[in-house]
Amino acid sequence: METVHGSMRQNGLIRPTQGRVLGGVVAGLGRRFGIDPWPARLLFVLILLAIPGSQILIYPILWILMPAEREAPAPASPASPVF
Repeated sequence: METVHGSMRQNGLIRPTQGRVLGGVVAGLGRRFGIDPWPARLLFVLILLAIPGSQILIYPILWILMPAEREAPAPASPASPVF
């Protein structure tokens, strides 16, 4: 599974931590292709309506396969003086 996540991460397919509605799958796809999240969601729904039943399969599969965005490390606090 790590190779699948690594491959998707290299291609820019990651689920963002900010702006998720359900799992962040469509927001990640939109980010990868340069589309804002809401138009990407609308496009995703329209495509899925054209292929009946695919909603049940595609979204959960992408949710499992797409890695979550790694959070930035917390900023280091300045060292306090030792007495």
